[in-house]
Amino acid sequence: MKLLLLACLSPKTGNNTTAERIRSHIESAGHTCELRDAAAFQSSAEVADLISRHPPFEGALAIHLFRAGSLLLDIQVPFGVIFGGTDINEDVKVEQKRVVMERVLLKARFAVAFTDKLKEEAKLFLLSQSCKIYVQPQGIQTEVSEKFCWTEFLRSSGLSVELTQELHVFLLVCGLRRVKDPLYLVDVFSEWHRENPLNVLVVIGPRIDPVFSVEVEAVVKKTAGVFLAGARSQRELHAAMKRCFTVVNSSVSEGMSAAILEAMDLGVPVLARDIPGNAAVVHHESTGLLYSSPQEFLHQSQRLLSDRELRERLVRNGKVYVEEHHGLGQERETYQRLVDTLLSA
Repeated sequence: MKLLLLACLSPKTGNNTTAERIRSHIESAGHTCELRDAAAFQSSAEVADLISRHPPFEGALAIHLFRAGSLLLDIQVPFGVIFGGTDINEDVKVEQKRVVMERVLLKARFAVAFTDKLKEEAKLFLLSQSCKIYVQPQGIQTEVSEKFCWTEFLRSSGLSVELTQELHVFLLVCGLRRVKDPLYLVDVFSEWHRENPLNVLVVIGPRIDPVFSVEVEAVVKKTAGVFLAGARSQRELHAAMKRCFTVVNSSVSEGMSAAILEAMDLGVPVLARDIPGNAAVVHHESTGLLYSSPQEFLHQSQRLLSDRELRERLVRNGKVYVEEHHGLGQERETYQRLVDTLLSA
């Protein structure tokens, strides 16, 4: 079967990694899966034209109900959709987008939500048949670059490397766009850094929103204790995560943060903002720590620094949680089974 997979493919992002992983699952079942960036298409008519070219596609998948799913409304082959997170958490609040997503979901053969909470939100805001929404958590696989140099990484991010071994590096992994809210913790962290210069915050990820990226760079440039690292390959990112003190998430909205799960798999504690997508995988004081304000972030960070037993428990439980709930095998089986339903059109 020849399938089209549409997704938002900004380089070195979680969306890109998820799309590549799902394509691999589909192709391992003997299908052909062509991955295309949703941003490359101006209309659903363009996608319909692509679908019909010889040899034609026999089915399609979209990751993100609005940005990719809306492009499938004019195609004449069966398709499925995968919720991205911001589609259900944010886009449903805009009536024009909600109506479009409702149409996509009604026409789709199936939909996949990463969490039960995301499925419930979809049922609440969209007139969907809940029986077609399947819950499949993200599968996680980490691989660390053997050539990665921690000292050089810190130096290139603007840090003085004289005290490399003593630094407590809080690594905020996110693409630079507003929904990730990378400036949320900047003020409170900078004040804390002035009290203890060994505590530093490094924001790592690609420039996705060019205008917002300029704003972030300007703020970071004048803020003590906060640094900006450019995008890295997946293996280099995992190496940096493995060396840091803790991985931080400050997002306003998440479907399911791959970075959080990757940190758990790598044996690194997680400090995540208390939003539904994060709370679905970070169980407070068990698999990680949650915070709902910059001041609470500071409090939880101080606990993590002073309580070795807490840190060890979070690391241990996080690793077990990922192994039990986010294995690649179950994810592969789910997507292969769902793709088979497109064949029985």
